[in-house]
Amino acid sequence: MPRSVNAVASKARRKKILKQTRGYWGARGNVLTVAKNTLEKGLGYAYRDRKTKKRNFRALWIQRINAGVREHGMSYSEFIGKVHEKNLGLNRKTLADLAMNHPDAFKAVVDSLK
Repeated sequence: MPRSVNAVASKARRKKILKQTRGYWGARGNVLTVAKNTLEKGLGYAYRDRKTKKRNFRALWIQRINAGVREHGMSYSEFIGKVHEKNLGLNRKTLADLAMNHPDAFKAVVDSLK
């Protein structure tokens, strides 16, 4: 009796991997074993860096707020302490945007906290 192989499923599985690695350099895009390794590595980096991105943006917002607040004679820690104390409903992302793009509005926020 001949051996039964589910060629349809295995071909679909290979095709799925090779479709995801299309555009990769050299064998990484068209040799299954190499493509599989590269894809797994890439997906791992993607997962890791989705977390890192949040960390990086928070750090950037803090730097922008700090720079904006220092122009008004205050430190970042003082400013954030007062923001929490007065229950100002603005997060770091919004405050950083104000500090960068709307300095007058940011000055008003700082003055309201002083």
